[in-house]
Amino acid sequence: MPERRLSEIAQHLNQPSGIVSSDFTRLNRVALKAGIHYDLWQQGLLYLLFARRQDGRYACGEGGTVVSSCRQIGKTFTLGTAMFLTCILKPGLKVIWTAHHTRTSDETFADLCDLAKNKLLGRRVERIRRANGQQEITFRNHSRIMFGARENGFGRGLHSVDVEIFDEAQILTVRALDNMLPIVNTSPDPLVVFLGNPPKPGDQSEVFEEKRRAALAGTDGMVYVELAADRDADPDDRGQWAKANPSYPKRTSETAILRMRNLMAEDSFRREALGIWDETAAHRAIDPTQWEQAAVDAEHVDKTGLVGYALDMSPDRSTLAIGGAIRHPDGGIHVELREFKATKQAGSMWAVDYIADHWPKTASVVIDGQSPAMALLADLKARHVRPIVTNASDMGRACGLFLDLLRDHKLTHLPDKDAPALAQAVANATTRNIGQSGAVGWNKMGGDIDISPLVAVTLAAYGTTITKRNPNRRQEMMI
Repeated sequence: MPERRLSEIAQHLNQPSGIVSSDFTRLNRVALKAGIHYDLWQQGLLYLLFARRQDGRYACGEGGTVVSSCRQIGKTFTLGTAMFLTCILKPGLKVIWTAHHTRTSDETFADLCDLAKNKLLGRRVERIRRANGQQEITFRNHSRIMFGARENGFGRGLHSVDVEIFDEAQILTVRALDNMLPIVNTSPDPLVVFLGNPPKPGDQSEVFEEKRRAALAGTDGMVYVELAADRDADPDDRGQWAKANPSYPKRTSETAILRMRNLMAEDSFRREALGIWDETAAHRAIDPTQWEQAAVDAEHVDKTGLVGYALDMSPDRSTLAIGGAIRHPDGGIHVELREFKATKQAGSMWAVDYIADHWPKTASVVIDGQSPAMALLADLKARHVRPIVTNASDMGRACGLFLDLLRDHKLTHLPDKDAPALAQAVANATTRNIGQSGAVGWNKMGGDIDISPLVAVTLAAYGTTITKRNPNRRQEMMI
């Protein structure tokens, strides 16, 4: 099978504008002398990664380089050898390579240590440090590559880093990115690279999804490469295997892919072996027309029925939302965002006071078991409030109920102008799969989106349907 260029095999390819040269030309000359040969698609990727604009700065310096692919295509070899050679060519360069899992970080470190056995390259290495958590390759010109796992807190406290490689980017959290990205701010010409596979249900993939969404929207200043089979691909089609994995069958054998085909569920095989993204990540969760039609002015809200509340916090604990719901006797439900405040200014005890004050006339108070708002559970119980704590299955049922009510015109809410935080959450919410039964939960389109108002009203509505508490019930006494 003849070699193909990156542009010929990529399902999606986003190139930054204004490229006039690339450091890869020099790097490749050194690679060939060391016996390292890159395939055409690898050459194309590295050319774009190290491409420069007229002002001499990296063309992808603003948005970084993002690579989404199936497993076993040679991403680590391509980027690892390139970083090793770049350290040799640029004195004083500081590179960090971080993965989510320790095992992945260890394997990458071991692979790059093998390069030091190369006669030409090995004499450029000063020392190799193998201590757990402090793995590092130091070069004679004072360049360094450091390795570590995000799950162990690696990267915090570092400074003056020139290149960051985020491996396993499909499970790179917003918090981890926020902690680590500032360490390249002092570099005069930084590079940031994201390497990952299509996320599976349950992965904390907001960062990777946002990068993909920006690339598909045509955002300039970034490199985006997606290597994948066609969305409607026959999973047994060898031609689609080759389309998704440019190393097949030369370096990735048919046996290796067959093993995955035989042992994995088909959805997993499509992600892991064919590089195909699930469709759910790209669509709005809530139909904007249905949402607009469900709006009612405050004076027209039916206030009869069971009243419920729910609390939710953003993942970074910066905001706290109280959602409210009224379940009417006919089964319809009205939802409102009752309170929404920044915790930095207001703290969180105000929410405990609010719920405790309303508890005597409240049918249910809900907190999801995975929400940071669980920190308020003890304080609520101390105020004699008995919250319902939900799990992932409950969340799936709650979101399903919300969508069903909205579709059947049995859900109402205040106009968007009266609840802008809830309106923004609804407009920027996507869905994520929960389990294998088809249930979904809310997800967010970008790292700067806060969907806690939507989660709060969703759980508030759900609570009114499962509670056994009815403060409106009159107790009759027999004499």
